[in-house]
Amino acid sequence: MRVILLQDVKGVGKKNQIVEVSDGYASNFLIPRRLAVKSTEKGLEVMKKQIQDEKDELARKEALAKEEAKRLEDIVLEFEAPSSKDGRMMGTISEKQIVAELKDKYGIIVDKRKFVDKYPCNAFGYTKLKVELFKNVIGTIKVHVSEKK
Repeated sequence: MRVILLQDVKGVGKKNQIVEVSDGYASNFLIPRRLAVKSTEKGLEVMKKQIQDEKDELARKEALAKEEAKRLEDIVLEFEAPSSKDGRMMGTISEKQIVAELKDKYGIIVDKRKFVDKYPCNAFGYTKLKVELFKNVIGTIKVHVSEKK
């Protein structure tokens, strides 16, 4: 029996793949557990529509990520940090602080694990940090650290 897989099935195939399996395996295991449906004209149409919907959703998310990257270019986050006796910055500005500042002031939500540059922001002045907003969409966050008086 030819079936269209709705999920990845170990040893059988990947999602949206059309495979040939035994009648008993399809009717007793795959179909009742909603892992597959029979390969019919209607099933093929539904599968093609789902694939197109997924592509459209990915394109929409990528466009939103590009817009957000443009918004990030204009933003400069301001932080203050204490300095030591010799004029160096004490401590660092963490990704968690940067993410919290973006969310509080600008409403932009960024995952702290998506920062491309893993070096800390531990010096006075301007620092540019890159963050991956979506696959192959990189945004730049400008951080300015000044001396706390």
